Amino acid sequence: MAVDQHGGAGVAEDRQVDLKTNVPHSARVYDYLLGGKDNFQADRTAAEDVIKIAPYMPTSVRANRDFMVRVTRYLAAERGVDQFIDIGTGLPTSPNLHEVAQQADPAARIIYVDNDPLVLVHARALLTSSPEGRTRYIQADLNDPDAIIDSPEVRDTFDFARPVALCLIAVVHFIPDEDDVRAIIERLMKPLPAGSFLALSTITLDSAPGKLVSEAVAQYNRRGIMSKARTRAQIEEFFDGFRLIEPGVVPVHHWRPDEQLFPVEDSMVSMYGGLAVKD
Repeated sequence: MAVDQHGGAGVAEDRQVDLKTNVPHSARVYDYLLGGKDNFQADRTAAEDVIKIAPYMPTSVRANRDFMVRVTRYLAAERGVDQFIDIGTGLPTSPNLHEVAQQADPAARIIYVDNDPLVLVHARALLTSSPEGRTRYIQADLNDPDAIIDSPEVRDTFDFARPVALCLIAVVHFIPDEDDVRAIIERLMKPLPAGSFLALSTITLDSAPGKLVSEAVAQYNRRGIMSKARTRAQIEEFFDGFRLIEPGVVPVHHWRPDEQLFPVEDSMVSMYGGLAVKD
């Protein structure tokens, strides 16, 4: 199922979705940590339980969001990329990726992908494309990369003769096996032309105090939100076969930081991120 907006007019298929408001949901917990309002008591309780263990968590989540903004701005404004596919979209929290990309290039085209019908409920809020550009949403699963990359929406929206940016922001920690992550990345990047980019961020054990990260991840897992923290070396392997852009794989707040932003302590961030180009 896809939702499409082009020139500011969107059409979505309505259907009943069980939001399971009594069960914590990863997208809503993330929304709460970002200071959003699309969450319920179960999500707030789960988030606060994690914050008790790892008080840095809201700062880390915000730092990751800012990383996405800087990467997108860099790609659109400095590298001329105007095609983005963002997998693991989550709930809309401004600025969204398409807002950043289309501010630099109003004609930019963005496809959001998420496997959760909850996100579809909020898709209209995401789909506020500039008149010149296009923003689409696909309900699909990262664990089935063929369904994503071979979808009619991707093939119809993107020009595969020009670079595409694949964005896996705060999503691969939901896939426990490293070989599976590498295979997914390889499948998604293979049809993209030279000059395309891979942007990725994920939970790390090597930035914020490792013990706190492990305990926070364990708390998420106890709440049914299964995730895995990795070392910097493990994360760097996800970029094998591509050329990393400086400064490489670093804590997300160290990736080309905006000078005007208030500095963030390393102990407050448990996410590593990087950007690489396909030569």
